[in-house]
Amino acid sequence: MNKNYNYAFLDEGSKREIRRSILKAVAIPGYQVPFGSRELPIGRGWGTGGIQITLSLIGPEDTLKVIDQGSDDSVNAVNIKKFVRLCTDVPTTTDTREASIIQTRHRVPEIPMKNDQILVLQVPIPEPLRIVEPREEVTKKMHAEKDYAPIWLQLYESLIKYKKITIGTEYPCMVENRYIMNPSPIPKFDNPKLNDSQCLYLFGAGREKKIYAIPPHTKVTSLAFDDVPFEKESFKGKKCRLCGNENTYLDEMFDSDTGEKHYQCSDTSYCKEVRMKCH
Repeated sequence: MNKNYNYAFLDEGSKREIRRSILKAVAIPGYQVPFGSRELPIGRGWGTGGIQITLSLIGPEDTLKVIDQGSDDSVNAVNIKKFVRLCTDVPTTTDTREASIIQTRHRVPEIPMKNDQILVLQVPIPEPLRIVEPREEVTKKMHAEKDYAPIWLQLYESLIKYKKITIGTEYPCMVENRYIMNPSPIPKFDNPKLNDSQCLYLFGAGREKKIYAIPPHTKVTSLAFDDVPFEKESFKGKKCRLCGNENTYLDEMFDSDTGEKHYQCSDTSYCKEVRMKCH
């Protein structure tokens, strides 16, 4: 590694400012903390918020894992790993258990994480009220007053129109009975993993310049009505074609040659581990 470059790309002042924002976010779970988003050699909207968090926290003793839609081998995951490795020289892994920092886009690993691990999520739109109110000054006031009636109304209208809540990703959560939070575009299958988790969750939105957090053992509840409980995706009757697992989040895939539909584990690392155990 070239010692003429600052460790982890960002300058020390920038990293300190981001870490201060992270500390505030941890102190107020679910609250969106503004921060001065820095320029990176990656277009905003491609995960710069999560990358800035990772670069501000990572040290020589860390091991990094990066996933995109659960995959270790996607273009996004591979290039972020290359970028961080070039400017830090930290080891990378595909094993969830080995990583001290995991940066992810749109998934939470299937393997439960431990209290010495940090999961960093890339977030395009951090504001859960944006779908019902476009004005930033109004959403800030709504959070301050805990005025969440519009989002409850949206869920109710979905029930009336479709007989079920149709939100598949970014399903809103209540954090510690105070703030409604956008859990990032993870599938609602992953929402229960946020509640009372052992690890620290950090959410970074570079374009929107916001950081928020779920500390370990925090109460996180997916919004639901008393008579219509929250339901995650069901893959009953379906299984991964590679490992045979029926209890993970499955991606629906098509064979272009035969035209047949099949399913495969979204979390490639977990799928590989199951197959190794079977053999």
